[in-house]
Amino acid sequence: MGTKPTLHEVAAAAGVSLASASRALTGRSASPEMVRKVRLAAKRIGYLPDATARSLRLGGHPQVVFAVDDIGNPNYVQMLRAIEEELGETTRISVSATGRRPDQTVELVRMLSMGAGDGLIISPLRVTPALRQALADTVVPVVVIGTLHSELSIDSVFVDSAVAVGMVVDHLVEIGRTRIGVINGPGNTNPGAARRAGFAAAVERHGLVRTEALQITAADFTVGAGVDAAERLLAATTESGDKIDAIVCANDLIAIGAINAIRRQGLRVPEDIAVTGIDDTDLAALYSPPLTSVSLQSERRGRIAARMLSERFADPSRPTRRQTVEATLVIRASTIGESA
Repeated sequence: MGTKPTLHEVAAAAGVSLASASRALTGRSASPEMVRKVRLAAKRIGYLPDATARSLRLGGHPQVVFAVDDIGNPNYVQMLRAIEEELGETTRISVSATGRRPDQTVELVRMLSMGAGDGLIISPLRVTPALRQALADTVVPVVVIGTLHSELSIDSVFVDSAVAVGMVVDHLVEIGRTRIGVINGPGNTNPGAARRAGFAAAVERHGLVRTEALQITAADFTVGAGVDAAERLLAATTESGDKIDAIVCANDLIAIGAINAIRRQGLRVPEDIAVTGIDDTDLAALYSPPLTSVSLQSERRGRIAARMLSERFADPSRPTRRQTVEATLVIRASTIGESA
C-alpha cells in the first residue's frame, strides 16, 4: 500500500487552492458547487481525513457512527453487538437513530464530512436520491448494510429478503397450509418492497390463492402495527370468505403482534393459523409459542460491515466490495406445534 493522498493532492485534483479544499471538506464558507467538486476529487484519489488527528479529543480512537431508523428494533441491536465486538476497544461507536426520516439521515451523512465522525455503517430502511447523493459525496469511509439500488461504489453487505419470504411460504406449503395471508411492512422501504416481491413470486410458484383480502400492509415494523394489521387481515378475510390458515409476517415484531391479535379472536397458533416472522431475533426463540422465522444473519452482517470499514480505514483506495449473506429458515412451534 502506497502513501495515503494528502489534502494538497486533493486541492490539485480539484483544481482549487489548499484553503478552498480545506473549507469544502469541513463545510466552512464554501459553495455547494465547490463542496461537491472537492469531495468528488477526494473520493476519486482515495483521500481519507486524518481520523487520528480529528479524534484526539476522544483519546486517539476513531469515531464510527452506526445509523439506523429505529434502534429499538432487536435486529439492529444484534448488528450493533457484532460491530462493537469486531471493532473492539480501539474504536468509539455512537448510534444515530434517524427516526425513519430520510432527510435526517442525509443531514447525518453530510455532517460526517464536516468532522462529526470518522466512518459510517448505515442500514437504511428508506433510500432516496438525496441519500444516495450524500453517500456518494462523503469523504469518510461508508459501509451499507443493505442495498442502495444503484451502481454507487460503496462497500456493502446484503441479504435477499425476497428469498427469505419464499422460504417461509415453501415451509407453510410443505406442512399443508394453503390459504396464506401476508402482513408486509411499509411499501416505501427496502424490506417492504423486497418482501412484497418475494411473497408474490412464492404464491405464483405454488399456485396459491392471491386476493386483496389476503394482503395487508402494516404501518411500521413494530408489535403494535402488527396487532392492528392482523386485526384488519382477519376482518377482511372473514368478510370475503377467504379463511386463512397461515400468516407470513414481514418481521418478528409484526409476527408477535399478529399472534396477539389471533388469540384475541379466540383462535390458536398454530392449530388454527400458523404464523412466521423474519429476522430470527432473540425474541423469536423466547416468545410463546416460539416463532418460526428466517434468520437474515444480523450479527454476521454487522461483523462483516465492521471488517469492511476497518479495511477501508487501512486502505482507502482498495476496490469496493459487495458481499452477499445467505438467509436460513429456523422452524419452531408457531408453525408445527409443540413438537418443535
